[in-house]
Amino acid sequence: MNITVHQQGNSKVAIIESSDILIEDVQSALDLMATVRYNEDCDKILLSKSNVTEDFFDLKTRIAGDILQKFTNYQLKLAIVGDYEGYDSKSLKDFIYESNHGKQVFFLKDQQAALDALHGV
Repeated sequence: MNITVHQQGNSKVAIIESSDILIEDVQSALDLMATVRYNEDCDKILLSKSNVTEDFFDLKTRIAGDILQKFTNYQLKLAIVGDYEGYDSKSLKDFIYESNHGKQVFFLKDQQAALDALHGV
C-alpha cells in the first residue's frame, strides 16, 4: 500500500494506492482509518473501488452501512473512485446519489472529482 498526501490549504487527503482489497470488513476499515489518521495526520481518504470488497456494494450484506458508520463515528471522510454504472440495484444507485450530495462519503468516477469533493468539505 502506498499513501500520498494531497494538500490544498489546510485540507489534507490521503490518496491510497494498492493492488489489494483494503476494506473487506469493519476491522479492515478501522485499520485503514487508524493508519491514515496516525501516520499521515489526515481525516480524508481517497481510494479506488478495486480496494473495496465487492460485498460492500451489495447493500443486503450491511457491510457498507457498518463500515460507513465507523467513518462517521471517527469523523473521517471517504471518496471511493470507480465506475458504478454496472450495478442494477436501485437501492445502491439511490445510496450513491444521496451519499454524493452529503459531506461524508463520495462515490465518484475520477480522482480529480474525488479530490474536489473531499477538499470542499
